[in-house]
Amino acid sequence: MNVQYFADILDKVRIHKPLVHNITNVVVTNFTANGLLALGASPVMAYAHEEVAEMAQIAGALVLNIGTLDDRIVHAMRIAGQSANAHGVPIVFDPVGAGATAYRTETARSLMKELRISVLRGNAAEVANVVGKSWSIKGVDDAGSAAGEVPALVRQAARAMSCVVIVTGRDDYVSDGEATYRVSNGTPLLTQVTGTGCLLTSVVGAFLAVENDQAAAAVAALAYYGVAAERAVQIAGSDNPGSFQIELLNQLHKTDGEVVRRQAKITRVE
Repeated sequence: MNVQYFADILDKVRIHKPLVHNITNVVVTNFTANGLLALGASPVMAYAHEEVAEMAQIAGALVLNIGTLDDRIVHAMRIAGQSANAHGVPIVFDPVGAGATAYRTETARSLMKELRISVLRGNAAEVANVVGKSWSIKGVDDAGSAAGEVPALVRQAARAMSCVVIVTGRDDYVSDGEATYRVSNGTPLLTQVTGTGCLLTSVVGAFLAVENDQAAAAVAALAYYGVAAERAVQIAGSDNPGSFQIELLNQLHKTDGEVVRRQAKITRVE
């Protein structure tokens, strides 16, 4: 697949405007909704047990994010996930902070076992802890410093979990267990704004809603998001995280398939 193929998926998102059902954390709800709107998708944040099954059924994708955990939210995730599975709606799971506490780790692992997850998205520490590998982590935004070979991790995790896996970091990696891709777009300033990783997970959901090749959808989402972030930092400046946050929304709106085709840095990793 060439860069044009991935760029075309962005165009499909803009045409179809998929409904993305987010059960996400309270820190990022507003930013996630605005980011999806800037992309051209339709966000909904529904948490009530009484409606999540129905909402997941009609969505193009379901996004589950465990950033701010409690038992009621986890139960909503299970109800929504079961409905999504029953109706063929893809699920993206973000195991925020897995490995930081026993509750987070156990919740992430149980959701992976109970639901048929299409895409798992996290940093190296989170993904490693979900699949039972040792990798240090200090908090929800810390990938740790333990040595590890990320391309091997993402490939092994995809095989172990039977889903597409995304590991984000300085470079982002995507694997379905066979093909593995590296996406080298983005900026370090993404780590200085709360919610940019969570928004990325929801952007992956929007791309997944319009593309049957789930690995390709993941690669396309990463490339688009990274290119938009690069364009945002050029305007906002590398020392202005507040301005960058606003400009990222602007560039998520302005970045089109042609821009992605020119600027995406996608490599297949053998």
